[in-house]
Amino acid sequence: MARFGLVILPGMRYDSLIFDLDGTLWDTCDACAMAWNLVLEREGITYRTIVADDVRVVTGKPHDECIRVTFSDLSEDEIARISAATAIEDTRMIDQRGGLLYEGVADGLFQLHLTHRLFIVSNCQSGYIETFLKLNGFESIFEDFECWGNTGEPKGENLRRVIERNGLKTSIMIGDADGDETAAVACKVPFAFVDYGFGTCESPDMRFSSFPELVRAFES
Repeated sequence: MARFGLVILPGMRYDSLIFDLDGTLWDTCDACAMAWNLVLEREGITYRTIVADDVRVVTGKPHDECIRVTFSDLSEDEIARISAATAIEDTRMIDQRGGLLYEGVADGLFQLHLTHRLFIVSNCQSGYIETFLKLNGFESIFEDFECWGNTGEPKGENLRRVIERNGLKTSIMIGDADGDETAAVACKVPFAFVDYGFGTCESPDMRFSSFPELVRAFES
């Protein structure tokens, strides 16, 4: 597919690969569900037990929106309290329990780093990406990142920030949801969809069903 008048091809034509995080590189829904239940108990808010699928269905949205959607039947005060507390507790719990990297991500990122500049843009809260990098030993291979928690801006604007401040000319956005595709379109960069994640998209420029498949494509 040629979007924006560009010929879309994998490989060395891209100076940078910009990744979404949740649903693309790893899954932390179990740890986040534990964090949300802990916050409910600590805040004295009676609610059903939150499970990983509750987190999974909203993952990819800004953190405050995830909480608002999940707890839509609670009061505004309760939602605000849960949102503020889980923004901290999620990262603390993940720091303790870790997240599940998708198959091939650990080795694949180090391989891609040899030929491409790597970046992350996510709708997560502040500190979350730093935890991902630290837990997995990826600090040295990602040059920069941006997130909703740092800027309060939508993903398209944060993608634009990363592209502009790093002087990127031929980037591609890689993600698992329509929000990633929307951000790529807003910044006029191609979009690669990984269909093993949490979401869907309408018309990606590329589609991959595993991370090793993605690595092979961009190394070719």
